[in-house]
Amino acid sequence: MVSTVLPPKATSAHPTTAAPQGQGQGQGARIEAHNVSHWFHLPSGALQVINDLNLAVAPGEFVALLGPSGCGKSTFLRLVAGLEPATTGQLLHDEQPITDPDPSRIVVFQDPTLFPWRTVWDNVALGLQARGLLKTQRHRVDDALKRVGLEGFAKAFPHQLSGGMAQRVALARALVNDPSLLVLDEPLGKLDSLTRIAMQTELVELWQRTGFSALLVTHDVEEALFMAQRVVVFSERPATVKQILVNDLPYPRHRGDPRLAQLRHEALALLGLDASW
Repeated sequence: MVSTVLPPKATSAHPTTAAPQGQGQGQGARIEAHNVSHWFHLPSGALQVINDLNLAVAPGEFVALLGPSGCGKSTFLRLVAGLEPATTGQLLHDEQPITDPDPSRIVVFQDPTLFPWRTVWDNVALGLQARGLLKTQRHRVDDALKRVGLEGFAKAFPHQLSGGMAQRVALARALVNDPSLLVLDEPLGKLDSLTRIAMQTELVELWQRTGFSALLVTHDVEEALFMAQRVVVFSERPATVKQILVNDLPYPRHRGDPRLAQLRHEALALLGLDASW
C-alpha cells in the first residue's frame, strides 16, 4: 500500500492510492483494497476486469471513481459492497475482510427501485423490517426521511414523486441503516440536468451532516470533481488506478472556480478527451 502524504494543493503529478492525512474526522468506514484483481468467467473464456488494484478510503472521506465505460468501476463497487468476492487480493472494512453484504455498506443505484405498492415510509422501512427491527426502531424511518427533506411525503406513493424525490427516497432507505459507507453507483444518472445539479449539492450536504464515507462511480467529470475530495481515474479494462486527482477546495464549492476548471482539464486528459477543451 502506498503511503505518500499529499501536501497542500497537491495535483495529479504525485498520485497515491492511500487515503490522505487530515481526513477521517467522521464516523465513516475505512476501506482498503490490496492487490485486488477480478475475472468474469464467460462462455468465451476468462475476462479480466480489475488488475492489481490498490486503494484506500479514509473514514468520512468522499471518493469518486472515473474511467472509460466498461473498465470495471461498477464491478469494483460490487466487490467493496460484498456482493461478490474478489478473485484475488483483499478488501477490508475497518481492517476486517469484506466477505458478504452488510447493512453498514449500502449501495444506491441509478434506478431507485422503489416498490410501487408501498408508500414512501414503507419503502424506507424495508431494511429495518427485513432485519426484524422495525417494531422497536420506527423512529429511524422518520429520522431518515427528515434527513433527505421528505418528512411531508411519508404517505405518498412512488408514482406521485418526481425523479429527484424518488432518488431521495432511495437515499433515505440507505440512511435508515446508519451505514458507515455509502456506495453510489451512478445515483444521479437518470435525472434531468437541473435536478442532477441540485441533487449533487444535496448529497454533499447530506454526507457532511452524517459523516459516512462515500464511494461514487460516475461518468460525469464535473460531478466527480464538484462532489469528491479525491477523484480516482481508472485505466481501460482491466481497471487499475491510473491517476488520482486531489480536490482540496473547501465546501460549499463554486462551479466556476478556476481550480475546478484546471482539474477538469487534467481529468479529461487522463481519459483521452481533452482535445476539444
